[in-house]
Amino acid sequence: MIGPDPHMVPDGVPDAGPDAALDGVRDAGPDAALHPGPSVHGPNLGPPGAGRPSDGLGAVDGARPSEPVAGPVAEPVAGPVAGPQGVPDAKPFAAAAGPLSAPPSGAGVEPFVPAYGTASLADLPGSLLASLGLPTPNTLSLDPAGRVCLFLVDGLGAELLAAYPDAAPFLSERLRRTLTAGFPSSTPTSLATLGTGAPPGEHGMLGIQMAVPGEGRLFNCLRWTAPGLPIDPDVWQPAETVYERMAAQGVDPVYVAPASFDGTGLTQAVYRGMRYWAADTVDERVEGVRRALRDSSFVTVYYGDVDRAGHESGWGSPEWLEQLAIVDRMAERITEALPPGSALYVTADHGMINAADKVDFDRRPDLREGVLMLGGDARARHLYTAPGAAPAVYDTWREALRGRAWVVTREEAADAGWFGRRLRTEWLGRIGDVMAVPYGDCVIVASEAEPVESSLVGYHGSLTPAEQNVPLLEIRR
Repeated sequence: MIGPDPHMVPDGVPDAGPDAALDGVRDAGPDAALHPGPSVHGPNLGPPGAGRPSDGLGAVDGARPSEPVAGPVAEPVAGPVAGPQGVPDAKPFAAAAGPLSAPPSGAGVEPFVPAYGTASLADLPGSLLASLGLPTPNTLSLDPAGRVCLFLVDGLGAELLAAYPDAAPFLSERLRRTLTAGFPSSTPTSLATLGTGAPPGEHGMLGIQMAVPGEGRLFNCLRWTAPGLPIDPDVWQPAETVYERMAAQGVDPVYVAPASFDGTGLTQAVYRGMRYWAADTVDERVEGVRRALRDSSFVTVYYGDVDRAGHESGWGSPEWLEQLAIVDRMAERITEALPPGSALYVTADHGMINAADKVDFDRRPDLREGVLMLGGDARARHLYTAPGAAPAVYDTWREALRGRAWVVTREEAADAGWFGRRLRTEWLGRIGDVMAVPYGDCVIVASEAEPVESSLVGYHGSLTPAEQNVPLLEIRR
């Protein structure tokens, strides 16, 4: 996730161990962005893991559905997933995905479709509420708890965590279960999924940059900016949040996160009903959790600098490993702060890959032909085409990116279940006429329109195990 940078953390904490590094550390948070500057380079460790065989993906020949679209839904599959390639100390763990859709580009690589309805982030909120005794489905079969703390670590993919057990021993020892993030595997999409308990096809946050239907403009829902009239968060994401449902049941949910995100459009869209508890440093956040759990039975705490370090320097880099160690110690400290009878759950919004193959849209006239707006992000692009140009754009992109990206129509993506079991018809116009979703270490950048984002090392958003698999760690007191 990329956005403005209210609390940029200096590179490194010299001569400090995990405990010392915690003192006063600030977290860039969900709008963490990188200031323009020289391109940074980190280790290219490649995309961890591999997808599973599929049942095929059928085209709809550009037909615009008039009813919510139903697609195949993955069933959970138990068994090992390949660890990161070329990374020492990698270890397998249980997978959360199942039947997948065949790649339209025909490269022998299958999309890792989220396990909506069985083992996805959309299934977590209701299960957490059920563990507190509220009348919601407990899809994940979580045990009862008197109080629950959800620790959301931005960018902490399960395969990434599994690759470096020595850097995060407290978390790694408890990595026994994973969930799939959802598509696209981006921060605003996953936050809305966690905030509503619904897949993206139902809540409508279908990428970082989406078209405002019928208006010819792009809306960035991470920064909550768009040319022209402002976007009302309650209109763009109208679904009732799980926090509003909690409040109606007498639970006072608390969100502990950086002060700069209080009152933003994204916060309003996905955290409506939460009591916001501003806390910038790690110490402030741990103490915030301790105090909040005295009065509330549900607390969420957020940390964003694992993601920031991955974007800037690459996952597996020294900067990223330092942030991983901070998160590991932070989780241990939160555990120590739990009241008896409480449960701590640690998860993430997505994983990450390091890019080595950058396709620059702004320098490719062939790819620009017929495309009015380029939305999404580097690992999940929405292509909004000129009238009548969609078939030609589809053919051009599919051939140009063969073996590097899945290129699909809007209807193909919907029918494949990428956005969930159902896609509300009112969200169709937010999706590109064509989508290009890179795999491997490929990204689609726009060096002129998005110079900062184009200079990054780490990216996410696609349908690969490295980006989709997130941990679900359970720790009880």
